[in-house]
Amino acid sequence: MITVRDLPLVNATLNGLAGILLIWGYILIRRRKIAAHRRVMISAFITSMVFLACYLTYHYKVHGSIHYPNPGPIRYVYYTILITHTMLAVTVPVLAIITLNRALKARFDKHRKIARWTFPIWLYVSVTGVIVYLMLYQFANPIIPGAMILR
Repeated sequence: MITVRDLPLVNATLNGLAGILLIWGYILIRRRKIAAHRRVMISAFITSMVFLACYLTYHYKVHGSIHYPNPGPIRYVYYTILITHTMLAVTVPVLAIITLNRALKARFDKHRKIARWTFPIWLYVSVTGVIVYLMLYQFANPIIPGAMILR
């Protein structure tokens, strides 16, 4: 059974899977495999929506936030990645819905125009989501063990 403590790993896994699906979808469209591209991109969208549900559940259940424990220059690297990730992550659901909607309505000229923006932003958010997880939960040297405070 998945617990609240498992959700950061679940979220990172979903972000990583979304990133893989996005790259796969990009390769498929470059090879003009439109039906396969459509299936993979819908899968990427569903994966990202499941991520969003898990992310919101996690943050609903956790009191406060987990601060990056390492001092020094790596702290600035972490916060730079986190801030850019967070700012761009806010745009992904809107961009993805518009991009998907245009494709499903066969408005491919408009779909291509927005997909040129959606793809790199969505991919960046997916990849940096995994990096943030790794830096915070796997590679960090916590000063206070068990820093996660749960309801």
